[in-house]
Amino acid sequence: MGCAGKNTGFALGDINMAISRDAFVRWIQAFAAAIAGHKDYLTELDSAIGDADHGINLDRGFQAVLTKLPAIQDQDIGTIAKSVGMGLISTVGGASGPLYGTLFLQIGLSAAGKVELGLAEWAAAFASGVEGVIRRGKASLGDKTMVDSLLPAQEALQAAVSAGSSLPEALGAAEKAAYEGMLRTVPMIAKKGRASYLGERSIGAQDPGATSAYLLVKTAADTWGGAS
Repeated sequence: MGCAGKNTGFALGDINMAISRDAFVRWIQAFAAAIAGHKDYLTELDSAIGDADHGINLDRGFQAVLTKLPAIQDQDIGTIAKSVGMGLISTVGGASGPLYGTLFLQIGLSAAGKVELGLAEWAAAFASGVEGVIRRGKASLGDKTMVDSLLPAQEALQAAVSAGSSLPEALGAAEKAAYEGMLRTVPMIAKKGRASYLGERSIGAQDPGATSAYLLVKTAADTWGGAS
């Protein structure tokens, strides 16, 4: 998908595109809006296999994040991401606060001091975030968690770097991988969290964490011009 005529937030060089600090902030705002718009759906998914609060908790956390963004949006990307992470950890209950908080904290550590990110830098920062989630949640691919969306997206980004793809192409590939990973959770047996107590009764339910993680990747693609 081309970038002509759109305010994508890309800084354009002779060859490569980079995600600007302003575009990074717009992504956080877009993800917050997506969570608010899907709050009831995420909670409905969670009611089938969890505590029925995933959408409610995430929305509360990101609304709190939005109130703090104006004071930090002129900082570097790393500082912004770390502030988002700390805000989520302090305001979101259940497992989603620590996990999403860790994701953003690790992204922030990788992006420390940077005011723009090229594809390779974004792929590295995202990988750091996903690795943090895996460590924090002790989850693996196939456990029916947010990792089932995040890890395929991470791998798609890394493959795009290796293939020399453009940033929009890479973001589109990551979105597709996250979407397919989300759908693959439906026939899985949950192995982590409250859903794991259901055993085979968790089969047939789409994982709410994988769904919100897909929205995270999708809003990045939409905001930065990579959605097809």
